Order: sequence, then structure tokens, then C-alpha cells
Amino acid sequence: MDDVFKALSDPTRRDLLDELFREDGQTLSALEARFDMTRFGIAKHLRILEDAGLVVSRRRGREKLHFLNPVPIRLVHDRWVSKYAEPWAAALSDLKSRLESPMEKIFEIYIKATPEKLWEAITDSDIRSKYQFGNTLTSDWTPGGRFEMGNPKAGQVLGEGENLEVDPPRRLVQTMRALWGEDVKAEGTSKVTWEIEPVGDSCHLTVTHSDLREGANEQLYGGWPMILSGLKTWLETGEKLTTPGSLMYT
Repeated sequence: MDDVFKALSDPTRRDLLDELFREDGQTLSALEARFDMTRFGIAKHLRILEDAGLVVSRRRGREKLHFLNPVPIRLVHDRWVSKYAEPWAAALSDLKSRLESPMEKIFEIYIKATPEKLWEAITDSDIRSKYQFGNTLTSDWTPGGRFEMGNPKAGQVLGEGENLEVDPPRRLVQTMRALWGEDVKAEGTSKVTWEIEPVGDSCHLTVTHSDLREGANEQLYGGWPMILSGLKTWLETGEKLTTPGSLMYT
């Protein structure tokens, strides 16, 4: 958390986050053109934001693109704000949604767990329900196999898709079609990629939600920061999140 607050303390870095909020997935050159600062200075600020987990970079061909990662902001909310100001939760959730951008969403988080334990938490239906709004995810977890998302209170299948890649405990790629409402059904099929990288006694988890149309319904991707925060909380403490959003379907 110290890295997050340090990163946010500088007005230029806050302006960079605002710029990525306005248009996500920008190159260093594009960002440099919007600031009265040298390329080296912008790169230095971006490095601090990346170290804090607030910015994620990805290579696309010869270009290096920078994306906003709202997960650390969600963690700040879960640790402090939800304890003392729960009525603000809805407003902060709306802020979270505005910080995310269309087309492709990238979320990163560090979790103190082994890759095997993290993989189990992602693929075990009972564990999944503890941090994903009470929803279960059933599958045989084989490449080409189907999965279904459900909830005892829903009375219907909430989502479905196909396992494209299953490489435990490193990588899981799935198509995903939301079924909980006509508005999200109309969005069609997107793709979710889970990537696990061991780092000492912890794991670096990256979730990429891609193949989203521009302006896609935010219900498809808006819950990821809370889901990943719940996953981290469960694996590190054995407890569930108790924020209003995390309990809404349990």
C-alpha cells in the first residue's frame, strides 16, 4: 500500500492516470506529447506507477502500451473505506467503473500463495463461490471442455464458455458469454485469460478480459477488482470480503 500512496502523491502521476482513464492503452510517445516534460521524465513516472501496480504495460508488436489497473484502488477501498464509510461504497464502485476502459481490461495483483493453491482457488467451484459473489463455476477443466457459471439463488445458468487453454498451474484461457440478462447476452462472447507467475513465496496474477466491443456493458468486466480482492483475501486470511458489493449475491 505504501507504493500506491507514494505513486498517487505526485500530481504528474495523477495526471498520467487521468490520461490513461481518458484513453487506455497508450504508448510512451503518445503520453509524452500530452505533457510538458521530457520522455525520460514521463518514463520515470510510469515506472513508479508500474511498481505500485497502478499501470500495466503490454507489448503489441513493436509498441509498448500502458493500461490503467484499478485493482490497487479497490484494495485501498476494501481495507479502509468499507470499514468506516460503507455508504460511500456505491460511489467508489462507480469511480472504479469509470477508471476502466473498453476493448481490453488488464488486472494485476500479488497474492501470497503457491501457484498450486492459486490454481485450485480459480478452478475449484466451492472455493470460487467464496470470492465471486457466491457463484459456482463447474467444468472438467480440459482444453475444449465447457464450463458453466451458476448461483443457487439464480435459478438459471449465469454464464458459459469454453476452455481454450488449460495449463496448470500457469495459464487458463476461456471464452465467456454472460447469460444473466438480455442486455449482457447481446454482448456476445469475450475472452478471459488467467496467468500465474511465481514470485518468491507469492504469485503475480494477471487477468486479461479481451475481445470486448468498444462501449461494452460494464457488467461484463466491472466486477473483476472486487473478485480479485476477494480471491487475495480468501487465500491469505481464509476470510470472505464483507463489502456490500461482495455480499450482494451470497
